[in-house]
Amino acid sequence: MAEEKKVIVGNENGDSAEITLQKKQAEPKVEEIDTAAELENLKAELSAKDDRLVRLLADFDNFRKRAARDKTDLATVIEQEFLKDLLPLLDNLSRASNAMDKADAETLRKGIEMIKQETVAVMGKHGLEPIDALNKPFDPNYHQAVGTVKDETKEDGIIAAELQRGYIARGRVIRPSMVQVVSNS
Repeated sequence: MAEEKKVIVGNENGDSAEITLQKKQAEPKVEEIDTAAELENLKAELSAKDDRLVRLLADFDNFRKRAARDKTDLATVIEQEFLKDLLPLLDNLSRASNAMDKADAETLRKGIEMIKQETVAVMGKHGLEPIDALNKPFDPNYHQAVGTVKDETKEDGIIAAELQRGYIARGRVIRPSMVQVVSNS
């Protein structure tokens, strides 16, 4: 855009004239862009990023496979340790079975009670806890009601009988207690 400037010029006789001066502004220099070279640079940059993305996806896929393999290996080790802990129970059951013909009922009862205590100890070592149900209020999160009974000495909703013991492993119910609940109405 041109810039205008008005100037008043006078002469020796006293005459004056107004002159308008126009000054053209220099147009900004536009640098020529080598579009072919720029395009090649952008293509190379995009290709490098594509290669990086492919490598990252491959690394992630390898990580996922390795994590799944490690999880399976860990589960196998835990299972083997648990089975190793059960072997003494199997040995004692075999001894009790072999002694059935030779031992009296009281000796067998004591042997079975010892095996039961050992089983409870092994299961407790691996996080198994029994659910205490008898004479407690019925809770559907821990108990499964399979029947009702009348018992005037207890309030409604109290567990009168435990038909099958329930268990919790590390805070999760793995089997609810099968119970009969008092219903006097």
